[in-house]
Amino acid sequence: MKKEDTVKLISAEGFEFVVDKEAAMVSQTIHNMLTSPGSFSERQHGEVTFPEISTTILEKICQYFYWHLQFASGKETEFPIEPELTLELMMAANYLHT
Repeated sequence: MKKEDTVKLISAEGFEFVVDKEAAMVSQTIHNMLTSPGSFSERQHGEVTFPEISTTILEKICQYFYWHLQFASGKETEFPIEPELTLELMMAANYLHT
């Protein structure tokens, strides 16, 4: 896979997740960061840092991106969410417009 086909998402703790650009584009916020005109560093470097999103939550969000690509076409499946992550995950999903 080519570097331009991936995006690096960086958590508050500095952990890096390299995901397919198509998967990351599930998030409207990430989509806007990577496609907006201008010379934004996210677009130039293919990296997005989330200083307010923990590694655990960002990992779950990355899992959701891939789940969405696979199952959003109509299959009736649920995305598993651990109860202890619910509040933090909802806040991150709201920010990411996911």
